[in-house]
Amino acid sequence: MKHNVIVGIAAAAFLVFCSIAMLGAAQGRAGDKDNEGRAGEINAQEDRETASRIQTGFDYAKKQGITLDLKGKNRSLVGLGSYLVNAVGGCNDCHTSPPFTKDPYAALGAPKQINVDCYLAGGTPFGPPGPGTPVSRDITPFEDGKPAGLTLAQFVHVIRTGEDPDNPGMVLEVMPWPVYQEMTDRDLRAIYEYLSSIPAIPVNTCGVPSE
Repeated sequence: MKHNVIVGIAAAAFLVFCSIAMLGAAQGRAGDKDNEGRAGEINAQEDRETASRIQTGFDYAKKQGITLDLKGKNRSLVGLGSYLVNAVGGCNDCHTSPPFTKDPYAALGAPKQINVDCYLAGGTPFGPPGPGTPVSRDITPFEDGKPAGLTLAQFVHVIRTGEDPDNPGMVLEVMPWPVYQEMTDRDLRAIYEYLSSIPAIPVNTCGVPSE
């Protein structure tokens, strides 16, 4: 009698354990599906945000009259690069002289038009004009089609280290490369792709000639 009771209790306990285990497994699978669903939603949102940045980059270029040469270029990277250069990096403020033909600083709500004729061609002095005064560089495509005459690897090296490409071993003192060096490789490649697609500025047009 006691033996039968013990066996019955053990069997009941086993069934309860199995039920709990199966319930836990089912909940685990449901949790995995929920996590996969959330991850999918996050990825989709990131894709939409990236697509929005790319389109914003192209919209800005069109609105400001910047002609882009997309031949042989990665279109998505060009659009993203435009967004990073024009809406995030503020490159126009230093690398275009003067930056605007319609100055948004003139008054609240004033229209903005960048100086397309000298867009990113450099020439802005950082101090009294004269020998030794740093001047912003021309970062448009040079005759070889490379922005500032740099390969992608050289461009990334300059941004990551701050080394002056014209004076090896010296540090760029004005450019905020310590900020930009934290950008991802993809972001830097996008910036390079965009700078490769903008118009080259004729020699001696805006103060700092392409060489």
